[in-house]
Order: sequence, then C-alpha cells, then structure tokens
Amino acid sequence: MYPLRSSPGPQGWWRPGRALQVIPLALIVAITVVDILAPPEIHLGPLLIVAPALAASFGGVLATTVAALLAIGAQVLIGLLRDGLTTANHLAQIAALIGVSAFIVLLRALRARHERELHQVRSVSEAAQRVLLRPLPDRIGPLRLASVYLAAEAEALIGGDLYAVARTPTGTRLLVGDVRGKGLASLGDAALLLGAFRAAAHLHSTLPELATYLDGSLRWDLAQPAGGEDPGESFITAVILDIPDDGAEVRMVDCGHPPPLLLHRGTVTTLTARRPAPPLGLGDLAPDGYRVEVFPFGPGDRLLMYTDGVIEARDAGRNFYPLDERIGRWTREHPAALLAQLRRDLLAHAGGHLGDDAALVAVERLGTDAAGPGR
Repeated sequence: MYPLRSSPGPQGWWRPGRALQVIPLALIVAITVVDILAPPEIHLGPLLIVAPALAASFGGVLATTVAALLAIGAQVLIGLLRDGLTTANHLAQIAALIGVSAFIVLLRALRARHERELHQVRSVSEAAQRVLLRPLPDRIGPLRLASVYLAAEAEALIGGDLYAVARTPTGTRLLVGDVRGKGLASLGDAALLLGAFRAAAHLHSTLPELATYLDGSLRWDLAQPAGGEDPGESFITAVILDIPDDGAEVRMVDCGHPPPLLLHRGTVTTLTARRPAPPLGLGDLAPDGYRVEVFPFGPGDRLLMYTDGVIEARDAGRNFYPLDERIGRWTREHPAALLAQLRRDLLAHAGGHLGDDAALVAVERLGTDAAGPGR
C-alpha cells in the first residue's frame, strides 16, 4: 500500500537545512555595514525588515523572533553610529521596524498554530485510513499480494476506491471496488462495503451468496432515512474473486467493474465476464442473480485488479492511459515490483496528478505447497 505521509519534525530554528540560518544574519550584517559606511544621504536601514520576513518563510516562530530582534538591534546601532538616536528619521525607522517585525512574528505564530492543527488532522486521517483500508498482507495462503492506492484529492489519503482480502477454509477471497463519485462523500459507502465483506466473506459458501449479501447490505443502508442520497443514485462497481488453495483457477463475480488482467507466461489476457452483473446497490436490476465466471490461474500466474481511475487517467493530449499495452512490459515482475513500475508510469502519463482515485491490486499464485502466513 502507498506509504503514509511522514509527520513533521519538531519545530527548530531552520527546518529545511541548517545552512539557511546564515542568510538573515548575513543580510543584517551586510546592510548594517553598508549603511554605516554609506554617505549621509543614503539610508539602507529600512531594508533590515527583509531578515525577519525571510526567517518567517522557512523558519519557526523562534527563528523569526530572533531575526526580528537582531534587525531592530542593527537599526539602533546604525542610529548610534551615524546621527544618534535623537533624530526623527532614525526614531521613525526603528518604530516602523518594530511594528512590522511584530506583525511578521504574529503571522508566523498563527501559521505555526495552523500547521499544528493540520498535523493533528493528518494524524487522525492516517489512523482512519489504516482502519478503513487496511494494508494487504504480502503473503496469504499460496498467494503473494501487493496494493497501491492513489487519491485524487490534494492531501487526501483515501477516497472512494476500495480493496480487501479475506481467508476462507478453502481459499482466499478478494474484493476491489469503486464507489460512485469521489472524495470524502464516498467514504461512508466504502466503509459499509468493506465492513460487510470482512464480516461475511468467510460465512457464505458461494460467491453469488456473498455478492447478494453485499448488495443487500448496501441497499438496506441507503434506504435508511439517514442514508442521505436516493438509493437509486448510489452504487459501487466491484469485482469479487475466489481463489481456491487447491487447483489452478480463479472464480469471479463482476458487478459492473473493469475486468481484471491475467498475466500468464508473458501474455496479457482480459478476464471479461460473459454475463456481468449490475453494480452493488442495484441488485434489483439483476433478476437472474449473480453468475460465477471461472478462469485459469495457475502457479506463476499474476492477476491485476484496478479501478477506472487507472484506465481513465489522461495525458496532456487527453489520451487515456493504455493499461493493456503498458502492463505487457512487466509481466515477469513480482506483484510489488509490478505495481511500483505501473504506479510510476501512470503518474508520468497523467503529469503527476490523477483526475480520479485509483487503486491497484496484484496477486501471484505461488503454488499449493507455498501456503504462508494467513493460511
């Protein structure tokens, strides 16, 4: 899963680098020396305000305060060495420097408080992200897994895309889905579906039964008075997989979701469902229920599940990301390396910013004799 943002370190004098601390000091010394040596009609003292302003841009409150005090002290020194502190000009310059410096320090203090509040919000967001979208294990049963989540909203850690894995007595079940819409409004539906899947994945013996349960849970919640939106306006596209420990196949129920890709001996095959079902939440539109599709999935094969934020990513020329073509370059990579390459290439195609959330899950079958943690 994508790494969480690191927390900001403690406030010190100069966070970007200790070398920056000499810049305001050097400016104060240079302006003071030049002003003292300059002709009487030249006054450079007002330029001393640049020192606390620069300190505020890359330092903390303490650094800004010290730079302001040094600038004020330099202005007083200039007055003493030139015309004395009794002239109206020097008194006005000192007063102005004190007033502007105090204002700069105040603004920096307000900014520091905002940074602390933002850090607290991010901490809560990271905790919620770890609870809602848990990292997939590297190994589960005879499978090797990897996942990547790319949120479209600035500063967001998670949006409306989702994935989860669960063990059953006979194999492993995977869910990859995409809530209608994006951003914070989709988190409630994502949390509901993830909770229902984790609770029921090991209780229902068949995929159609599991899909029916998930659809019913979503429709019931949306029908409640506090549900917010019209039930007909909310749904989740999803693909549900069942990978038995024994055998060489994967069973799939596709609920209106982009089909997975099978990577087998250097070739890429799209696992297109012959009879896809409607998205979860619209199960009443499927009178025949959910149908299971079966595809080969043997040792050494890899599966790639993804959301439409991947294939709908556009470059500067408004061209969609050619996933089927690009994935062929990395068919031999293990899941983590595959997703690392794909993530890098996808962001390069989209210019570093996606228009929609994107989730990727890669699975490799290691063989029935390779059951690892989580069996």
